[in-house]
Amino acid sequence: MLHRVTRPAFVVALAATLAGCFNSAETVSEVYGGTMGSTYSIKWVSAEETPAPDALQASIEALLAEFDSEVSTWRDDSNLARFNSLPAGSCQAMPESVLEMVSLAEELHEQSNGGFDITIGPLLELWGFHGGLVGQSVPEAAALTEVLEKVGQQHLQTVDGQLCKDADVQVDLSAMAAGYVVDRVVEHLAAQGITSYMVEITGELKAAGLKPGGVPWRIAIEEPRDDNRIAQVILPLDGHGVSTSGDYRNYFEFEGKRYSHTFDPRSGQPVMHQLAAVTVLHPDTARADGLSTLLLVKGPDQGWQYAVEQDIAALFVERKGVGFESRSTPRFKALEQGKE
Repeated sequence: MLHRVTRPAFVVALAATLAGCFNSAETVSEVYGGTMGSTYSIKWVSAEETPAPDALQASIEALLAEFDSEVSTWRDDSNLARFNSLPAGSCQAMPESVLEMVSLAEELHEQSNGGFDITIGPLLELWGFHGGLVGQSVPEAAALTEVLEKVGQQHLQTVDGQLCKDADVQVDLSAMAAGYVVDRVVEHLAAQGITSYMVEITGELKAAGLKPGGVPWRIAIEEPRDDNRIAQVILPLDGHGVSTSGDYRNYFEFEGKRYSHTFDPRSGQPVMHQLAAVTVLHPDTARADGLSTLLLVKGPDQGWQYAVEQDIAALFVERKGVGFESRSTPRFKALEQGKE
């Protein structure tokens, strides 16, 4: 299965009471299960012409299983795992899913001046964020220098349906994989005639349409706390994907310093700023997934400037003393107020 780096359970769907008059033939159906080392939940407005939940779940799980066989880095037989095992100077034919995500990663890599990188797996392993027998610790400078030689997205190229590498790098697409497969599931629902839905996979989410009675799908964006769950923002969602990246639950402390699992691949060091979490809304959930990571790496100042200049709908949550302070970009505020 495709395991993801631990990310905050920051966005949750709200179950609103149905109100008003509606067609009794329309009901909200739901299926859920496990995937990618986590869970999925899919709700939709069903009618007589839509598939039965059991049949729809079977087709969705087949889609998820195929995706796992393509991009998992935790099984030796996936397309991506086989590519990662190849030496420098190798090429391998790849499925559409991998090629599309690599293309998006190239765009984000360029826009972030190298801050977004899909080859940082060796860094996560060195610092102990990949689990296993290695504990979380600050590595020696020599070990960090050695690992950095195996990091660099610029060593990847796509040529005629093949993924190639000119250095001994490994690819990990977990920074956008869940968002990508959310979009794939949404496309599958559309092919079944389903246009009102809420799809959540490992924390990435997308919703569109209205529930019976004209009630919008709503989500709660929570304050990044460990002790309890506080809804910070509640907003309707129609046609946008949602992704949150944050470091407040996956980190370790050493000699008074906090080291998060979010890395700047250029230095090989975890980001050390006060930005706790970033939530991004975008019609393309894979892009929302990648952008939330990109903005977190950029930090509270450069990330905010970039989000405003690029008209990205983003919510920034920063540490302020013992609490948090949030601010929303103009595009995020417009969506929150239902003006877009």
